[in-house]
Amino acid sequence: MKSPRVGVFGLLGAGNVGNDGSLEAVLGYLRAEHPEAVVDALCGGPEAVTARYGIPATRLNWYRGEYRTASRAGAIAAKGLGKLVDVVRTAAWARRHDVVIVPGTGVLETTLPLRPWGFPYSLFLLCVTGRLLRTRVALVSVGAGTIGNRPTRTLTRWSARLAAYRSYRDTMSRDAMRAMGVDTTRDEVYEDLVFALPAPPSSAPSGPPGLVCVGVMDFHGSNDERARAEEIHRRYLDGTTRFVRALVEDGRPVRLLTGDELDRPVADAVLDAVDSPLVTVAETASLADLMKEMSAADTVVATRYHNLVCALKTGTPTLALSYSAKSDTLMARMGLGAYCHPARETDADRLLEQFRELERRSAELRRTLTERNLDADRRVERQFAALTAALFPAADHARTPREAP
Repeated sequence: MKSPRVGVFGLLGAGNVGNDGSLEAVLGYLRAEHPEAVVDALCGGPEAVTARYGIPATRLNWYRGEYRTASRAGAIAAKGLGKLVDVVRTAAWARRHDVVIVPGTGVLETTLPLRPWGFPYSLFLLCVTGRLLRTRVALVSVGAGTIGNRPTRTLTRWSARLAAYRSYRDTMSRDAMRAMGVDTTRDEVYEDLVFALPAPPSSAPSGPPGLVCVGVMDFHGSNDERARAEEIHRRYLDGTTRFVRALVEDGRPVRLLTGDELDRPVADAVLDAVDSPLVTVAETASLADLMKEMSAADTVVATRYHNLVCALKTGTPTLALSYSAKSDTLMARMGLGAYCHPARETDADRLLEQFRELERRSAELRRTLTERNLDADRRVERQFAALTAALFPAADHARTPREAP
C-alpha cells in the first residue's frame, strides 16, 4: 500500500506552546496509527518544528516580515509581492500531499487581534489550492467564532467551505460556522486536541496552602477592540498584579507562567511590580513543561486558553481569567463554570473572592476533574478514529477487528 503523504499546516513553531501542543497531539496520532505516513509541515517556525519534532518543514510565508507592521514603502511592496508568491508556494506544497491537516487551535476565530491578509489569507490559499489540486484539507478539532470584520469573515467562511473535513473543539465553534453560512450538517464536535497529550501525576503537597500558578498573557482585547487595546491591557495587568501581591501578602508562593513568547514582558512586569522572593517565573518551552508546573500547584489561575486546558488536564482546581466565550465554554464543560473572571475587567478583590471559594472546594473539584478528563480522553479518541475513517480509508479497512479503534 502506498505511503500517504501528509502535511501539517499552521502557525506552528512560532513561539505559541498551545499551537505546538496541538501539532504534537496530531503527530502522536499519526505515528501510532499511521506510521507509514510521510509527514512534513508548512508552518510559522520551520526550524523549531524540525528541531523539536524531527519532520521536514517549510516557512509558511515567503516574506519573512509577514507578521511585522509594514510602514516603509519597501516593506509594503515586499509584503504585497509575498502575497502573490505565496499563491504559487502554497499550491506547490499542497500538491505534493494526499492529505493536509490543520491541527486544532483557533484558526477560524478572531478572539485576538488578527489582520485578514495574515493567517486568514494563508489558510484560504491552502483550502482553495487543496480543492483545485484534489488534496484533502482537514480542519481538525478547531476553534471558531463569529467574525465581525468583513474581509476576515469572507476568507474564513470560504476556507471552511473548501475544506474536505471539518471538526470542532466545542459546540459553540460549530454554531459560529453555521451562523456564518457554512453547512455544518456533517461536522462533528469532539474535544481540544491537547487533551490527547499525557499529563504528569499530581505532585501538589498535601499540607498547608501552597503554590499558586498564575498564567499571564499579553492581552489587549479582541480583533474588534483595537481602539481600546491599551486601556484593556493596562486594566488586565493592574488587576493581575494586585491579585498576585495579595497572594504574596498571605504568604503564598506564586509561579508565573506564559503560553507564548509575547507573554514574557507581562510576567516580568508583574515580577518587578510585586518585588518578592515568593514570586518566580517558570521557563516553559512546551505544554509538557506547563503541565509539570501546574501539577505541582494547589491552584491555577490562567488566561491563555491552552494554559487553561493544561491546568484542567492535570486535574488542578483552576480559575479562568476569561477573554472569550471559548474559555467559559471549556470551564463549564469541565465542571468549573462558576470560576470564570472577565480578563477585560480584572478586579483583584472579586478575583480573590472567587479564588478562595475555589480553594475551599478543592477536593471536590479535583474529583470532578478526574471524571471530566476521562470523558475528554474518550472524545479525543473518537476524533482520531473519525479522522482515520475520513482521510485514511484504505488503512482503516485494512485493520482487523481486533485492531479497530
